[in-house]
This record gives sequence, C-alpha cells and structure tokens, in this order.
Amino acid sequence: MLSWNKSADRPVIVQMNAKLQDAQIELLSAHCATERIRLRFSTEDIAQHGRRDVLRKAFGAATALRDFYSSIEEQINQLETQQTPPKFEFGEQHILTGIEGAIAYIREQRARYLPESLSLSEQQKRPLRPFFSDSILSGVKVVELKGRRVPMPSIFEDAKAQGFVNLPEPPHMTSLTFEDVLVFNDTMTERSLFHALVLAVQFQVLGLQRFVEIFVRSFLKTHSYFNVTLKSHAFALESRFAANPTRPFPVEEYVHLWATQRRYEATDLIFNI
Repeated sequence: MLSWNKSADRPVIVQMNAKLQDAQIELLSAHCATERIRLRFSTEDIAQHGRRDVLRKAFGAATALRDFYSSIEEQINQLETQQTPPKFEFGEQHILTGIEGAIAYIREQRARYLPESLSLSEQQKRPLRPFFSDSILSGVKVVELKGRRVPMPSIFEDAKAQGFVNLPEPPHMTSLTFEDVLVFNDTMTERSLFHALVLAVQFQVLGLQRFVEIFVRSFLKTHSYFNVTLKSHAFALESRFAANPTRPFPVEEYVHLWATQRRYEATDLIFNI
C-alpha cells in the first residue's frame, strides 16, 4: 500500500492524483454532454430512436465507472468512519475567520512567488488569444517549480483543527492561482495553463474578497474542492478547450455572465456553457 511517509511513494501518489484529476475533468465533460442531451430529448425518444450500439456502449461504460468509483467510495466511507472526525457547526463568525485566513494565505503566496515569476512568452500566448484578452495574457505571471512542490500551508492544520475536512492538498495539485501569479508544481502544459488562466479571470472579475468568500462557502456546502463552483466552471471550460483547441470561445464573457447572474454562489448547476 502506498504511503506519503515513504519518500519513494510520493512521486507515485502525486502522479496518481494528477491522473485522477484528468479523469475527473473528462467525466465532467461527459456529464455536460449528457445534460445537454437530457434537456433536449426525452428518455422515451432516446430509447426509441437512439442508436442501440452507441447506447449499449454508453451503458457499459457508465456501469463500469459506477462500480469502480462506488467501490472507492465505500472504502473512503469506511476510513472516515474509523477516523470518526468530530462534527462541527460553522457559525458565521467561524466562516468569516476562514475567509480572512484564506485571503491572507493567497496574498502571502503571491508575494512569495512573484519575484521568480515570468511573463508569458509570445509562443505561449498565441494559441490562447482566441480565448483570453491581451490584458489577461500580458498581466499574469507564471512560475514552473519543475520538481519542487507548493508546501502544505500551516493554516490548513489550523483549519483542520477547527473542523474543516477534505481540504485540497497543494503539493498534489497541478497548479495554484494566486490572483495573477500562476504557480505550477511541475512543467506547465497548454491545458494546465488554460485552467489556471480561467481562475485568474475569476479573480479579476470577482475581486479577491468575493472570490475567496464564494470559494469558502461553496466548499463548506459541497464538502469537495472539485465541486466548488469556481473550480467546476474552470474544469468545464478547460474540458471544452481540450476537446477542440481550434474553436474559440470568450472565457471572460462567460465569467462575467456567471458573476452577474450570481451562478458561482449556486451549488446545483448545469454546465450549459
């Protein structure tokens, strides 16, 4: 069994989590495609007129995925039951304290990595211009740690002691966006850069205070980093980009629309982007 305490296992665990994140993005893309079908066609019409070979393959894939992830969910539930974490009721003051701590952390990390950050090169900007404005592409700075890792923040230990569970683990993440400073735990790819840029747009449109408040409150509602609406929207846009990088769409317009309609504050979204 893998263990983070074994130095030889750490790269394998990091790789495993990266692959899980890739799979989660693809699953989100499939979910979005299925939702578009569900909203337009009835199950009766699909059953009667849908191609049987395509549907049977979809049934098989969905069943296999359900069985695989259900077995993992069962083991997670068993582990969490054994650990019996205390249950906490989060009052408004408790939540505001968490928001303040997160804002301080983002500002500290931005200041920490800004001195070693670089502007995007023209080669890096070119394929992303159909999706982002020049002000975004010219305004962000990037840092590739290439083997180094963003460490676990000390505030996370305090947060866990206060009852915050399932917190994200920065050493295992592909990238972290600290406002306009994008930090990559390893080598930056075009896809990972796109995802980080979406978050940078969200920071710019919402502002640091509102971004963090939405993030913290969404996390407390969903109990999952990947289900936070800000991240889910970024994953959905990233997946759309990865599916067809030659078909442009205006990321900033989408973020402005979601911010104006207060869709980031919701937790039961359908990603009809």
